[in-house]
Amino acid sequence: MNSAHELDYQRRVAATGATRFLPGSTVEIISEAGPRRHPRYAVFDFDGTLSLIREGWPEIMLPMMVAALRETGTSETDAQLAELANGFIMELTGKQTIYQMIRLCDEIRRRGGSPEDPVVYKQRYHDLLMARINSRREALRTGSASAADMLVPGSVEILSGLQQCGVELYLASGTDEQYVREEVELLGLQPFFGRHVYGAVDDYRKFSKQMVIDRILRENQVDGSVLLGFGDGYVEIDNIRQAGGTAIGVASDEAHRSGRPDPWKRDRLIGVGAHIIIPDFQHAAILLRYLRDGV
Repeated sequence: MNSAHELDYQRRVAATGATRFLPGSTVEIISEAGPRRHPRYAVFDFDGTLSLIREGWPEIMLPMMVAALRETGTSETDAQLAELANGFIMELTGKQTIYQMIRLCDEIRRRGGSPEDPVVYKQRYHDLLMARINSRREALRTGSASAADMLVPGSVEILSGLQQCGVELYLASGTDEQYVREEVELLGLQPFFGRHVYGAVDDYRKFSKQMVIDRILRENQVDGSVLLGFGDGYVEIDNIRQAGGTAIGVASDEAHRSGRPDPWKRDRLIGVGAHIIIPDFQHAAILLRYLRDGV
C-alpha cells in the first residue's frame, strides 16, 4: 500500500458478537487484541480525540461547500447540495482535510464547473474556521479558559499514565502541523509529546498517519504488538489495526462531553476493527490496567 495515501472508509467488520464493559467503567471491549507485549509506543489523533478546540467544524465546512457548488449553476436545491456535501464530508472525516476539498472539486466538475485548486478551498475553509475558534484559542492564551474546558475528559490522565508506564507518545493529526503544534502548546500537552507532533503539510502526499506508524516501527525496530493507537477517526484505527497494534476508538461526544459514546462514531470505529471503544478517558486508570495487564 502507498503509505502516502489515506484510503477511503471501508467497513472491515460486518458484525460483532457480544461486547463487554470493564467493571465500573465505560470501557467497552469489542474484541480482544490477542497476544501482546507491554505497550511501548502510542499514537494519538488530536481533534476530537484529545482537543475540542475545533469542535463544530462541520458547521463551517458544509455551507462553504454548498456555496461553491451553487456557483456551478446547478438546478439542485440548497437542501440537496447540503445532503450531498454532508455525505462526503462525513465519509471522509478522519482523513486529511485536503481530501474533502479534492472531493469538492470532483463534484464541481461533475456539474460543469471549473474548480479552484483544492488548496484554495482548504484555505477558505480554514479562514472561516479560524474566525469561529479564534476566541477559544485566545481564551486559552490569556488564561480566561482552562485547558480542561477544551480537552476530551481524562486526556491528561491517560497521557500521564502512559508516560509513567514508559510508553513513548506520538501525535498524528490531519490538521495542518503548524496549527496542531500551536494548539498542543495552548492545551499544555507539549511535555507529553515533545518532538513527536506531526500534522498535515501542503503536499498531502508527504504526510499520512500511516507514515508516522511505519516510522515508529522502523526506527525502533519493533512490531505492532507493542503499539497502541487512539483516535476518533477511522484512518488511525484502521492503520493501527493493520499494523498489528491495539486500536482504541474514542467515540467522543465533542459538543456535550456527556460521557456517552457518539453512536455514529462508535459504529464507524467498530467497522474498521477497533478493539476497544471509549467515549472519553474518564476511566483512564481502568483502561491503563487493561492495556498493561489484560484485566
